[in-house]
Amino acid sequence: MRSTVIMREPPSVVSYAAIGGKKEEEGPMGQYFDKINEDPYFSEDTFEKAESQLQKQAVGHALSKGGFSPSDIDVLFGGDLLNQCTGTTYGIKSYEIPFLGIYGACSTMSEGLLLASLFIDREICRKAMAVTSSHFCTAERQYRMPLNYGGQRTPTSQWTATASGALVVSPSEKAPFVRACTIGKIVDMGVTDANNMGAAMAPAAFSTISTFFEETGMSPSDFDHIVTGDLGAVGSSVLCSLFEKSGISIEDRHLDCGKMIYDPDTQDVHAGGSGCGCAGSLLCGYFLPKLREGELHNILFAATGALLSPTVSQQGETIPSISHLAWLSHERG
Repeated sequence: MRSTVIMREPPSVVSYAAIGGKKEEEGPMGQYFDKINEDPYFSEDTFEKAESQLQKQAVGHALSKGGFSPSDIDVLFGGDLLNQCTGTTYGIKSYEIPFLGIYGACSTMSEGLLLASLFIDREICRKAMAVTSSHFCTAERQYRMPLNYGGQRTPTSQWTATASGALVVSPSEKAPFVRACTIGKIVDMGVTDANNMGAAMAPAAFSTISTFFEETGMSPSDFDHIVTGDLGAVGSSVLCSLFEKSGISIEDRHLDCGKMIYDPDTQDVHAGGSGCGCAGSLLCGYFLPKLREGELHNILFAATGALLSPTVSQQGETIPSISHLAWLSHERG
């Protein structure tokens, strides 16, 4: 069974938007966000409502930049890290767009992009959206402990980005195009440390990217960048080592959103950034515009997700992970 699907008529990502918070603005990628919210509450009374505002803003900006109204969109794929994906539900409900909720943890943007592209390529619909988000304070409350507990973070821990990305996929002659996608498999290498997500997720990224190369006959040299989502410093090192052991070098082409979004020397983020919004916002704010303008010609975008919950983590379970991949190109083929 092949995991990689080559698009018959590669659809285009016709509009996209990235929303961030104050810490994201202060990082090296700050200039690439469409909107920055200085207030972590987003003028709401809870952090959970704030995350919903993140998604509402991202969807609104992506629609506006493309000249679309909510009624133009046939389906929206969305998800986040909160229980039952409530950040998405409450964030996008007022748009009244046909909705399919998804959960891939921090791989949610690549999963949403993959599904939206397949729906367009197979002519199920004409315009599809994908959106995801994360918020530092909601993630800390759900997965670790409320911030006012003052818990200490380990050196391998990562900082959940307060950010959101949204995009619209449709038939178009305008770059960037989605040329292919690879559906990931669940990979579990026995990591149990919930504060070391990079090590848990790196084998999933290796599995999916390797599968793409095997099934397409392509190699790292065919791409400007091989972009992963949120492996951070630890996971990125593990990924490059796994490829080295397989006889392939990706180090000179590999970029990780978790390493890009913050400055490790000036921002206290330990091993880097994480969260659905980390990869989602950098895809929509940084990579897609560069592909559209031809500054980049081909990238692999493989966001990664740790499929755990606080309950199973407290029970000592290992951390299953997944990575989905999209080949994005300035050329249609």
